[in-house]
Amino acid sequence: MIATPLNAQNLRAPADFADIADPASRSTAMFEEAARVFQHPRCANCHPVDARPFQGNDPYPHEPRVVRGENGMGAAGAQKCWACHTSANYEASGVPGDPAWHLAPAEMAWHGKSVAEICAQLSDPERTGGRDLMGVIEHVEEDSLVGWGWRPAADREPAPGSAEELGNLMRAWVETGAVCPS
Repeated sequence: MIATPLNAQNLRAPADFADIADPASRSTAMFEEAARVFQHPRCANCHPVDARPFQGNDPYPHEPRVVRGENGMGAAGAQKCWACHTSANYEASGVPGDPAWHLAPAEMAWHGKSVAEICAQLSDPERTGGRDLMGVIEHVEEDSLVGWGWRPAADREPAPGSAEELGNLMRAWVETGAVCPS
């Protein structure tokens, strides 16, 4: 029997941090591991700091030129995200898709931010759409658009690990105090 290959960029499990005696240091180390996902192009490309998303494995500005708009689905009077990004990946053209395709709200922008900045952002319900830490974990584990990061179209590299691995890592981070890197 041939085992299914794991994502070449697996996330380390919470148990892999057990040898770090200080809970705050262990918590920080676990968030730094989780941040590999948040800083990966599959996530960061749709969390732009300015209004324009990025695309690709070596991120470059989205073509055609689009912007976030008021609700993350494109500017008023312009083509909306769903005009190209349909309900599923379209492998023939490589255009990714999901029924809820849109950009993250501006308060959730983190493309190019440090791990410490992303951690502070995810810890602040005012910048997570009102989600507390458990709500953020639920979001990364269950949201279909977030899940797309592990099932990208065409030649896009998937985010490290899986939604379940990220959720487990974040849960352990919360249990150890949800300490952010400095």
